Amino acid sequence: MNLNSIWFLLVGVLIIGYAILDGFDLGVGVLHLFARSDEERRLFINAIAPVWDGNEVWLLTGGGALFAAFPVVYATVFSGFYLALVLLLVALIFRAVSLEFRGKVDSPGWRRFWDTSFGIGSLLPAVLFGVAFGNILRGIPIDAAGNFTGSFLGLLNPYAVGVGVLSLVLFTMHGATYLALKTDGELRTRMISWASRLWIAFIALYIIATAASLLTAPFLFERLLGNPLFWILFLLLLAAGLSHPIALKAGGIFKAFLASSLTIAAIIGLSALSLFPRLVPSLTDLRYSLTIDNASSSQATLTVMLIIALIGVPIVIAYTWFIYRVFKGKVVIGPESY
Repeated sequence: MNLNSIWFLLVGVLIIGYAILDGFDLGVGVLHLFARSDEERRLFINAIAPVWDGNEVWLLTGGGALFAAFPVVYATVFSGFYLALVLLLVALIFRAVSLEFRGKVDSPGWRRFWDTSFGIGSLLPAVLFGVAFGNILRGIPIDAAGNFTGSFLGLLNPYAVGVGVLSLVLFTMHGATYLALKTDGELRTRMISWASRLWIAFIALYIIATAASLLTAPFLFERLLGNPLFWILFLLLLAAGLSHPIALKAGGIFKAFLASSLTIAAIIGLSALSLFPRLVPSLTDLRYSLTIDNASSSQATLTVMLIIALIGVPIVIAYTWFIYRVFKGKVVIGPESY
């Protein structure tokens, strides 16, 4: 376990943290499109209002860690995914602005516009993150110099789009479970139903995606079955995936939310293990892949940044824990609510 491997692990942890925390935010936003009344829409928004911006800190931290530890990967991926990232940024901006603006004017049309913006601004990132993740797993066109040689349309290949649909379903299931945790009555019952049905869709899509990975990126499975860590993560995924519907049916919503969180963590963990030591496989030639060795910063930089991370990451974790502790419990609409 050298510095390069430690930073691979740390970036992975930050990505998992973001996927779990902002994943249910995005899922709530998608479900917001199907709310039946203005009161429900307000409940959806206020369920995430105290935490959504803190959740996105994990994205910023992960991006900063990637830039510091593996600048070549940062440059190659961000330049190759440029148009997709601009679309993602616009969606995230509209999503954030809509939370603040929807209640500023007492007009049904005004609220309808910002409600739609919030929903689409949540749906697009849920898909785009999955498409980006699918392209990384499949590999992207990289030449011997580490330059991206593909196109935007090339990123919209069937495999990556399929992973995008999978991520949309997974995050929406996660969001429905969170809403079931934060609401009562008929809405809670409906969210449990949403989460149960989405779980079935997730299982089907995950099996299809795994089979597609075997055909599209067989290098991901090289030496995987002989790795003990694979079996630990696989059993975690199996246990979490099966526990989710059981907990929902038994009324243990927090256990179901924990199960969906662990499902996300296990999927990303298995994907990272499949990639290691590669960070970005080359579709042109696997020998051109960006790895933890040929794409990393200097050892001095990794050392200094690790010291900073060991100070900063616990602060982010403590802040996240504190906010969720303060705002635990069911959503209550009051005069100061959105």
